[in-house]
Amino acid sequence: MTTVNNVSNPAGAALASANGRVDLMGDTQDRFLTMLITQLRNQDPLNPMENEQITSQLAQLSTVQGIQQLNDTLLALSGQMDMSQSMQAANLIDKAVLVPGSKISLGSDPSNPDIKVATPFGVDLMSNADKVVVNILSSSGASVRELELDITETGVYSFQWDGRDNNGQPVADGAYNVDVKATLANSPVAAEALRYGVVDSVAYTTKGLRLDLGLAGDYSLLDIRKIM
Repeated sequence: MTTVNNVSNPAGAALASANGRVDLMGDTQDRFLTMLITQLRNQDPLNPMENEQITSQLAQLSTVQGIQQLNDTLLALSGQMDMSQSMQAANLIDKAVLVPGSKISLGSDPSNPDIKVATPFGVDLMSNADKVVVNILSSSGASVRELELDITETGVYSFQWDGRDNNGQPVADGAYNVDVKATLANSPVAAEALRYGVVDSVAYTTKGLRLDLGLAGDYSLLDIRKIM
């Protein structure tokens, strides 16, 4: 399969496949016409084929041809769309994105251990809410910091944790998780935590376009909620 800028070329494969089917269809048509001519030459003079029979057979062949040509056209268009999508996805390399996930990585500033640096996180608020609360959890599941976010309208939002607990004290470096709860008039509202990652590479696989976000993992292009 052809590759362009480390992204495979599905359009080339689709075109080659379509050309192969065109050749096959031509062979099928030739065989059909040869068989039909043979039938006409060897038919019983006392019981010749009706015109309706010949017309019906030709109509069936025409229908099959039409369907095959439509399928080939759709396949070629699909390949071109996939290629265009692949090239667009290649522009995401080295870009920071938010995708579904709850992980946050916390580290210290080398020059000042009291200054904590956490990877951003996001919230996908799927309906309007009057209260959105985020809990930062330790690897053991204990609540480290509770934040009430100032968001109420549907949308995708990004945030930065300062690496401190509810008492304002720096917490240990390591991996943490985000738990999001949203409510409207005390009724739950759908909301999803988002994790941060940087696109290292893009691959076109049997599962479609996949983004390699390094330590954050492998995600579909459709998983992107925000490009930062």
